[in-house]
Amino acid sequence: MVCSALRRVIHVHICLARKASHARRGYQHQARDSRPAASVLPAQVAPGSVVELLGKSYPQDDHTNLTQKVLSKVGRNLHNQQHHPLWLIKERVKEHFYRQYVGRSGTPLFSVYDHLSPVVTTWQNFDSLLIPADHPSRKKGDNYYLNQTHMLRAHTSAHQWDLLHAGLNAFLVVGDVYRRDQIDSQHYPVFHQLEGVRLFSKHELFAGIQDGESLQLFEQSSRSGHKQETHTMEATKLMEFDLKQTLTRLVTHLFGDGLEIRWVDCYFPFTHPSFEMEINFHGEWLEVLGCGVMEQQLVNSAGAQDQIGWAFGLGLERLAMILYDIPDIRLFWSEDERFLKQFCVSDINQKVKFQPLSRYPALINDISFWLPSENYAENDFYDLVRTIGGDLVEKVDLIDKFEHPKTSSYSAQELKTEPQLLMNLDPFIEVSFIISQHRLSISYPKCLGPEVFWILKYLQA
Repeated sequence: MVCSALRRVIHVHICLARKASHARRGYQHQARDSRPAASVLPAQVAPGSVVELLGKSYPQDDHTNLTQKVLSKVGRNLHNQQHHPLWLIKERVKEHFYRQYVGRSGTPLFSVYDHLSPVVTTWQNFDSLLIPADHPSRKKGDNYYLNQTHMLRAHTSAHQWDLLHAGLNAFLVVGDVYRRDQIDSQHYPVFHQLEGVRLFSKHELFAGIQDGESLQLFEQSSRSGHKQETHTMEATKLMEFDLKQTLTRLVTHLFGDGLEIRWVDCYFPFTHPSFEMEINFHGEWLEVLGCGVMEQQLVNSAGAQDQIGWAFGLGLERLAMILYDIPDIRLFWSEDERFLKQFCVSDINQKVKFQPLSRYPALINDISFWLPSENYAENDFYDLVRTIGGDLVEKVDLIDKFEHPKTSSYSAQELKTEPQLLMNLDPFIEVSFIISQHRLSISYPKCLGPEVFWILKYLQA
């Protein structure tokens, strides 16, 4: 059966190649460079094996779940590449804060940190932010771990405690963050965040308030939906007002006057009360950032017991996709000059509307397969698809599930993939194999060649 399947592969390969002999080959080199290594999804870690990253070695253990695809993105720092759309957003935010908030000496009040290493400890990423040990955000299925103690940061908030502990009271942090996620035009395992934090002393917060000297930052009371147990209501309301005014001015600077804004109550482990900002853009309500009054326990542990603070975080890709009309998050990783040159502007505030690169339609393919009996998470499959297909795969949808009535085995059936031909791509081939009496149908780019057999090795392991 396998031999006949291989003959079919060769036949289809030739037919497609002949029909698409005019297709451009510019993307083939990139796809070959991203071929998977045998350690992409380690089922077992050999004793003494390490992960080499950014000049350091990290011992692997049963938590290690990095893929070569993700490792290849570390150090790219798109937010620091001049004239990249993410750089433009970062620079516009920096410019706004530098102009609007000036210290006593005439220098910018907010300092900016955009070169911090994405490798952090699990304590920095979770414990310093008061995230409980059993919180679902810690799952291996949602994060990229180097080992049990180190990981690629899941948010720029991982640096909050360290910067506060260093004595800073107003700063912006910008960087790449990593999360295992679904595959579609809005999600990618690497994206970029901008974090803002500001602390206030009693004098700073109540300055200009009538009888402000009699007001206090702290009290011992009970926690409610509107305030923490250690904050006075007056301090909380002033912090909330200052935070919302700060962010309203920011998005007005980015999107222009007349923007309709609304605030939605939400929950974060490290702020309370917490909010999400939504804007009405072209008739549609879009969530653009999260924010809140910092948990006083976090502030106290960092050594700023006499101050109260707020924090916010926004996604650079989210803002850039809205502002520049970029339809797919994968495009931010393009090295195609046709994409990059559209953002080479003399003024960072200049309006830019992205012009599509390709006129090719999407190709839709289905895959059906049996799920492993244990230790399987949906994001495992997404990582596998990204490793094999790279950025060709635009979207993966689970169409149906099936449970075998006798063995209780689960099958994911008709998993639809939509490889969008964004740049110079090769045609796709469908291959069928029989594995343990079950048919596996895989669609992949012709340029990947024998890498498809690695999937078989992984599934048989």
